[in-house]
Amino acid sequence: MRAILIAATLAASSLAVAPMALAADAPAAAKPAYSTSETSIGDLVANPETRAIFDKYLPGVSTNSQLEMAKVMTPRQVQSYAPDMFTDEALAKIDADLAKLPAKK
Repeated sequence: MRAILIAATLAASSLAVAPMALAADAPAAAKPAYSTSETSIGDLVANPETRAIFDKYLPGVSTNSQLEMAKVMTPRQVQSYAPDMFTDEALAKIDADLAKLPAKK
């Protein structure tokens, strides 16, 4: 009886650990190399590939004379100052295109 109780306890504890072990083995979703919430505007406009995406959805911003003041900020940070230009829709489209790019080496 004691052996059955010990075996049952061990079996139950291994079932409780199994989902965690499976989760640990699952590959983590790859973090995009660039994003509107983590990449500064300066970095986005300095890279020709990311600048093309930035210009596609926010035409004229990368050549705006006031850009120098915002280069250290992310587009999401600038959104609070210019919500009519840096809309959620535009930033979501930029993020979708940026997610397709590999990190620049």
